[in-house]
Amino acid sequence: MTEAQPAASIEACESASRPARVAPSPASERWTVADVQALLELPLPELIFRAQQVHRQHHDPAEIELATLLSVKTGGCPEDCAYCPQSVHHETGVKATKLMSPEDVRAAVRAARQAGSQRFCMGAAWRAPTDRDLDKVAELVRVVKEEGLEACCTLGMLTAEQAQTLREAGLDYYNHNLDTAPEFYGAIIHTRDYEDRLRTLEHVRQAGIRVCCGGIVGMGESRLQRAGLIAQLANLDPYPESVPINHLVKVAGTPLADQPDLDPLEFVRTIAAARITMPRARVRLSAGRRSMDESTQVLCFLAGANSIFYGDKLLVTGNPDVEADRALLTRLGLRTRPVSLEG
Repeated sequence: MTEAQPAASIEACESASRPARVAPSPASERWTVADVQALLELPLPELIFRAQQVHRQHHDPAEIELATLLSVKTGGCPEDCAYCPQSVHHETGVKATKLMSPEDVRAAVRAARQAGSQRFCMGAAWRAPTDRDLDKVAELVRVVKEEGLEACCTLGMLTAEQAQTLREAGLDYYNHNLDTAPEFYGAIIHTRDYEDRLRTLEHVRQAGIRVCCGGIVGMGESRLQRAGLIAQLANLDPYPESVPINHLVKVAGTPLADQPDLDPLEFVRTIAAARITMPRARVRLSAGRRSMDESTQVLCFLAGANSIFYGDKLLVTGNPDVEADRALLTRLGLRTRPVSLEG
């Protein structure tokens, strides 16, 4: 019979075999691109374990947020984003529409509330709204608030005055994604620069509106460039309250229609890195979830995703139907979070 190994020796062995801790660079307390890349390169079980630890410190691991996204003004956008079927630069068959009426939006909000959504997001295909456009959107925001849901908009670039108008209408969140790392941005978009995006986020913050800001993966970027996107988001001051991570939806007629598929586990790694670097944020599975099998979605929840877009439409791309989503969440034992209308 062999003598038991001393506890200290066991601990030392376990410590030696455990990957080194990955954290923000201590000199600046900021996440460098190298820091995030080191996270993305961890063995997947270790990365998910660390993401779960962070997630449980800041969130109920059995709670998920349901958000519905409605395109209130589709098509005709003058931007040339390579992924977007709503751009006038791409022949995708998407027809431009006028802004929806308050009555039609109210009907959609009521349907979303009945289906269990807590947040109602409205998207309009503009480079930047005119003041007249914004007054109409402010009316739609008031409709959402009257129906008891959190209100979010994504309308393109905003001036400081426009952001204040939306705040006064009761807007809770404004979505304006960075899309990708600064180094890769020019390969995807030519009609707007990175500073334009950062300037709009600053206007939103100054108006007292919470920020919803994320990006898209699978557009041909490298793992290093995915690390660059997460580092940019994590170093916003403060980082976004909501972080939508989108998987490229390949649409015929767009420049990225034939882009090779991203390894699903790379998407899971990106979710985990977002959770670790932005602990208190809602990390959302957004566009592209329809193409994910259930196993990939489950891994994303384990990696710290705690919000999904839910319902019949995600702007102009499909989304898993309500019953399928409910069935999956029930099997996982996940429950929806209560609506919070503070702020």
